[in-house]
Amino acid sequence: MQKQYDYIIAGAGCAGMSLLMRMVADPFFASKKILVVDADTKQQNDRTWCFWETQPDLFESIVHHKWNKLDFYSDHYSSELSINPYTYKMIRGIDFYNYVKNNASSSPNVEWRKASIKKLVDTTFEFVGTNEIAGIELADGEIIYADYVFCSILFEPIKTAAHEYHFLQHFKGWEIKTAIDCFDSSKAIFMDFRVSQKHGTTFMYVLPTSANTALIEYTLFTEELLEDDSYNVALRKYISEQLQIIDYEVLHEEKGVIPMTTKKFPYAKGGNIYIGIAGGQAKASSGYAFKYIQKRTAALIDAIKNGKNLSYGKKLKDSKGHLYDAVLLNVLHNRKMPGDKIFAAIFKGNKASNVLAFLDNESSLLIDLKIMNSVPTRIFLPAALEELM
Repeated sequence: MQKQYDYIIAGAGCAGMSLLMRMVADPFFASKKILVVDADTKQQNDRTWCFWETQPDLFESIVHHKWNKLDFYSDHYSSELSINPYTYKMIRGIDFYNYVKNNASSSPNVEWRKASIKKLVDTTFEFVGTNEIAGIELADGEIIYADYVFCSILFEPIKTAAHEYHFLQHFKGWEIKTAIDCFDSSKAIFMDFRVSQKHGTTFMYVLPTSANTALIEYTLFTEELLEDDSYNVALRKYISEQLQIIDYEVLHEEKGVIPMTTKKFPYAKGGNIYIGIAGGQAKASSGYAFKYIQKRTAALIDAIKNGKNLSYGKKLKDSKGHLYDAVLLNVLHNRKMPGDKIFAAIFKGNKASNVLAFLDNESSLLIDLKIMNSVPTRIFLPAALEELM
């Protein structure tokens, strides 16, 4: 059994590509043999990532559009949100994939393999003294070894224990082009809860990229998916009734499902290191993942370069965020308070920038307490006590 690569990236989605980009951008990895394996060639614009940040990061050059003003709507509270010092940004999937592949194309140490991965190889033996070795098994039975495998693939459905919650953020989005100018491209609708809440926490995003184009996304936080046509019906209804747009064409369609779960994913098992959704980098209370993935991959690069243990645990602020997420999902699961009322209360009682910091697990304890004080104590305190027991 002999290693063939220094690093294997199993899965070329957001997490795998982000890690690869950080590797090819750093001279430290120029002499390392890197293999990227995915069953898909990533040639489709299959998703859009939106996130907020205070400073430009690694992918700033491919930000498709950005907004400094956001609107929040609900039947309980509506307002324009001032998000300074944050900027809300959008990256299209196809731009992201092409950017990373183009940058990696000039690195002869990076190899690509189009193949399905059956499983990770759980190795317990030693290779050259005390170094562990990791590996992947392809669908055809071939086994490939490396010092480390960075895996973003969920090989099995997520199974939760009795005390854990498992919601789904599921969505369908249409990029539309209108016959006349209808949008203010300097401002996006962050959440619009003025849609039916019969399925659970449900809202719309409206992300204008020009005066006559916008991505409109129907999003739900529920424990079950809908029939496919239900998303289409909701989008048509919102566009015609709420936005009052009649004449438009659909340029692009995307849909997806992101787990919102309090299940604790492993960070590592031997030389197999978990990243992305498989590493728990989707926030359980919102489904946001892009910035969490960037933090995780940046930390891994630092750990590799400085000889740190890659199986490090979560920081205190991550554990704090996990508790807050569990409390919210407890309230939603037990139907103690509707999600639209919860988010309306939070945005009504707090600066939008503080809410964004809270959602990023970057807020101070003082801000945390203020945000928690903006929702009914009689509902959230018992839920918090349940999660702490």
